[in-house]
Amino acid sequence: MIMTLPADAHVHSEWSWDTGGPDSDAAGTMRRTCERAVRIGLPAVIFTEHLDFDGWLIDREDVPPEQAKLIEDGRLVPTPLDVDGYLESIERCRHDFPELRILTGAEYGQPHLFDDQARALLDLGSLGRVNGSLHTLEIDGQRAEPFTLFRRWPAEKVITEYLAEVPRMIAGSDSFACFTHIDYAVRYWPTETEGPFDPTRFEEQFRTAMRAIAAGGRALEMNTRRLWSWVPQWWAEEGGRAISFGSDDHATAALAAGLPEAAIMAEHFGFRPGRRPEDFWNR
Repeated sequence: MIMTLPADAHVHSEWSWDTGGPDSDAAGTMRRTCERAVRIGLPAVIFTEHLDFDGWLIDREDVPPEQAKLIEDGRLVPTPLDVDGYLESIERCRHDFPELRILTGAEYGQPHLFDDQARALLDLGSLGRVNGSLHTLEIDGQRAEPFTLFRRWPAEKVITEYLAEVPRMIAGSDSFACFTHIDYAVRYWPTETEGPFDPTRFEEQFRTAMRAIAAGGRALEMNTRRLWSWVPQWWAEEGGRAISFGSDDHATAALAAGLPEAAIMAEHFGFRPGRRPEDFWNR
C-alpha cells in the first residue's frame, strides 16, 4: 500500500511563459501552489518552469487570449525564463513553507536543439530536476506543436514523427534526467475524425522510443493528465528502470491530481519509491 505520495515533479507557476507571467492572476502562483500542497499533504513539489528557446508556427485559434501578445508573424515566441525572479520566489516559499520540500527545476523544450543557449542562461546542473520535453516537430523548415500539425498532416504521421524524434532527442542532449509526457501528441488526437486513440496502433513506435529513453539512462514520466496502464507496462518491458510522476499543473487546482492512482499503477509494474519523495521510483 502507498503510504506517502511521491513528489509532484512537473509543476508550473507564474514563472512559466504560458501561465500569463508574474503580473498575471490568470493561473496558479508558486505561493498558492505551496499552500495547496501543504493542505493536501503533498510532501514535495518541483517547480519545473518552461525553458524554451525557439518560436514555432501556430494558428491563432490555438492561442488563448493571454498568449496572443506572443505571436509574431504567425509564430509564437515564448518569453525567456526570468531565472533570478524564479529563484528568489523559490527561496521565499522555502522560508514560508518549511514543512514542504520545494525543489527547483525546468521543463526544457527540445533540449537536443538548444543546449548551448540553455547553458548560457543558467547552470542546469544546479537545478533539482531537469525534465526534457518534446513539444514541437519540424515542418517545412519551421517547427510546430502537434495541435497545429494535426491540421497539416495525417493523424498517423503526427504520432509516428513525434515518436521517431524521441531517440534523436535522447542522443542529442544529456542535459535532462527525465523524459516527460511521451503521450504529448496524443493529447490533441482528432477523435472527431479518427475516433478514440488506440495505443496498440502505434505500439512498436512507442516501444522503440521507450527503448531509446531507457538505453540513455533517463527516467520516464507518468504524466497524470491522462493515466495509461500501457505506459508503465511497456516501459518496464522495454528495460525502463526509473519513473517520475507529474501533474503538469499550470493553475494550482490540478496539483497532484492522479498521483495516488499513478503510484499504485507504477507499483503494480514493479517500481518502488526511493528514500525521499522527490526520488525516482526504480525497479
